[in-house]
Amino acid sequence: MTQGAGQGPMAWTMAAHTPASPQPPGPPPGAPTGPPPDDTPQHFPTAPPAPLPAHSPEPPEEYTPTARDLPVIGAAGRDDTLIDQPAAGPVPATETAPDGVPAEGPGPLYVVGDVHGYYDELREALAAEGLIDADGSWSAGNARLWFLGDFTDRGPDGIGVIDLVMQLSAEAAAAGGYCKALMGNHELLLLGAKRFGDTPVQSGAGTASFQAAWLLNGGQKTDMDRLEDHHLQWMARLDAVMEEDGHLLVHSDTTAYLEYGDSIEAVNDTVHDVLTRSEADEVWDLFRKFTKRFAFRDESGAQAVRQLLDAYGGTRVVHGHSPIPYLLGEVGTEDSDGETVVVEEPHVYADGLAIAMDGGVTMAGKLLVVQLPLTD
Repeated sequence: MTQGAGQGPMAWTMAAHTPASPQPPGPPPGAPTGPPPDDTPQHFPTAPPAPLPAHSPEPPEEYTPTARDLPVIGAAGRDDTLIDQPAAGPVPATETAPDGVPAEGPGPLYVVGDVHGYYDELREALAAEGLIDADGSWSAGNARLWFLGDFTDRGPDGIGVIDLVMQLSAEAAAAGGYCKALMGNHELLLLGAKRFGDTPVQSGAGTASFQAAWLLNGGQKTDMDRLEDHHLQWMARLDAVMEEDGHLLVHSDTTAYLEYGDSIEAVNDTVHDVLTRSEADEVWDLFRKFTKRFAFRDESGAQAVRQLLDAYGGTRVVHGHSPIPYLLGEVGTEDSDGETVVVEEPHVYADGLAIAMDGGVTMAGKLLVVQLPLTD
């Protein structure tokens, strides 16, 4: 399926549920930032769980980082103002396309990890690779650029990130290249929070709501206030899986995609059908499954990757979702004095079959933009 092709009328418009005013307060420090495990009643505890110790080698199964061990830089405060943070470094001026762009045929392939609202960092990373110029316009000719999802939440300007990606998509197409994006679990979460608000959903172990989960996962009031119809329509039409040059591109390091179809087209059609029907419980189940993680990390990880490759093609899986420091066991906490998370490049693992692209920008890591294939 071509990205952006609608499957019938899409229901994701501003006429959908609007969160009650005033907005519920943001999550207290230490509140969990992901849905509880499937077997835990979803009552959203008032007291946070004990954080993992620094450098914990083995996070629990399908562990979702919490607010305590995944600090939010520049998140909305309790009074809905943005916390001051150091400005990003200057964006390098780049007037020419990246080296190696052929005159004809497809250009070089780039992928971008989780952005989570870090607009300035995204512009800096794209400019460093020669993909945009100093004004933020596409400058890469016929290069191909894929975003792996999770544009909003936790960071200060998720809507600005979406606007930039939409702008680059138009500019890249006009230049003979393209800029496309995949569906992340945070796109599903924001869509659900806007459409269903605090409507109860069945989680499999109690009840929950998209509104509560969105707040617990770093939802920003400034993003919700600026959300417009065209943002909702764009997010709802994103594909979930794509293959480019032997790279199977997905957002989450999970095999849950296999539950939605035995081909790339089938998975994308099923996801679009779920969003078109707009049934709260069904969308919640999709969000919950796309939130699973760590399927490729342990001894059976290579086998799990091969399941996806056998079903959908490609020779390597490229994903975001799970921050590289968590995959490596280098888990930092916001209470760790002076501790920094050093991420310089993607993490290749699972017998070389998986490439992790979430550099942990929300935990003072790095927003990764890299050209594929990776060179040794």
